[in-house]
Amino acid sequence: MVTNRINIVAEPNRYMMSTTIFALSSGHPPSGIAVIRVSGDQAGAALRALTVPDLPKARFVSRQQLHRPDAASGDTSDALDDALVIWMPGPATFTGEDCAEFHVHGGRAVVAAVLAALGTVPGLRLAQPGEFSRRAYENGKLDLSEAEGLADLIAAETEAQRRQAMRQLDGSLGQQCLSWQGQLKSALAHMEATIDFSDEELPDSLDGGARDQIAGVLDQVRQSLDDANRGERLRHGLRVAIVGPPNAGKSSLLNRLAGREAAIVSEHAGTTRDVIEVHLEMGGYSVALSDTAGLRDSDDSIEQEGVRRAESQAEEADFRIVVLDGGDWPHVDPLATKWLDQDAIGVVNKTDLLDRDADLQLNGLVLTGISVQSGEGVEGLIDQLEDKIAARWGQAEGAIITRARHREALTECAEHLQRTLGAAGSELWAEDLRLSMRALGRVVGQVGVEDVLDVIFSEFCIGK
Repeated sequence: MVTNRINIVAEPNRYMMSTTIFALSSGHPPSGIAVIRVSGDQAGAALRALTVPDLPKARFVSRQQLHRPDAASGDTSDALDDALVIWMPGPATFTGEDCAEFHVHGGRAVVAAVLAALGTVPGLRLAQPGEFSRRAYENGKLDLSEAEGLADLIAAETEAQRRQAMRQLDGSLGQQCLSWQGQLKSALAHMEATIDFSDEELPDSLDGGARDQIAGVLDQVRQSLDDANRGERLRHGLRVAIVGPPNAGKSSLLNRLAGREAAIVSEHAGTTRDVIEVHLEMGGYSVALSDTAGLRDSDDSIEQEGVRRAESQAEEADFRIVVLDGGDWPHVDPLATKWLDQDAIGVVNKTDLLDRDADLQLNGLVLTGISVQSGEGVEGLIDQLEDKIAARWGQAEGAIITRARHREALTECAEHLQRTLGAAGSELWAEDLRLSMRALGRVVGQVGVEDVLDVIFSEFCIGK
């Protein structure tokens, strides 16, 4: 985590910040252990109400018997649980506030009893989704891009998603935006000097130096934007379309890769009329694999629509698996061969119907022979696809744009910087520079983000 935090200028929700919140922060019971978190001014009072009058040593684990706040002194008949508790006074906590944690046994009845007991303590209420993280943001413990990285880390299902979320949580995007801001502030100081001291003799190189700084930042911002939406694609999953002529074995291949009967398989051509999608993990990446209708000319209006959807999927996919029928080889329908390019893996299914010396090349590509029925060659096909994915998406370094909000702000920043370089007067330069810095500030949550905070933090689970 980065240690140099920015000063958040977004106005906090005073009602939220003036109350103490609590929630179950671990998974739903039953479980071996359940963690209940409390944050706010009354966290210490809540801990004393359920344990003993004296707070335990800060940041040390203490074993305590929990009881209801209204239980008589020494009454062990109304004990809630034998638990571990931790007292963490602010501001050196996740939220920046006083915090307490109750590590209780994870039975449903135990968790419900402890939550109910906390609800009777004056000044406490149940937390809303994402409220702990929002308080961390509003107290300057996280910038907004880091908070989004935390949400992505919790939601990560694959290794690639985890790595990307960790980079954002560590502040890579926020630090890059702050670095760009610093360079633009320097250029703005130069430009304002030309305005404030226009009657003074200033170095001739002043405007040139400012221009170089602005042009340098603009080039870096454009490079970040020119990433083929890599961050968003990794976050939501890559798209792989299986395309080819009817009866080539596309649905059978989908079922084998998915490990289940996800698509109907029939010897009758044209069985698949719509797109069938399954989600898999391949090589540590989330992949949405789509089976599509067979590509062929048809007078059937429904099949025509299926072919249109198949070609649309092929067009939008990150990669394509083009399945050709070994029984028809080397004859191939041109509707299928047009999708054989650098983003495709070409396979010839039904290798048992091929001659041993069959030349499996088409459109300059070497095709892979497989038999979906026996499984021959399928592992090699998976290896090829994983290698293609890793080659294109596995070398993500530096700042990664993971959300449309980031892309919109950086696009706006680039537009203002471009106008700055073309502005006729210093006053116009200065105004566009300020607007470009403001756009960068929105990425980390410095300015103009109140309208998106509720949306962002509502994506978190309760207790985070």
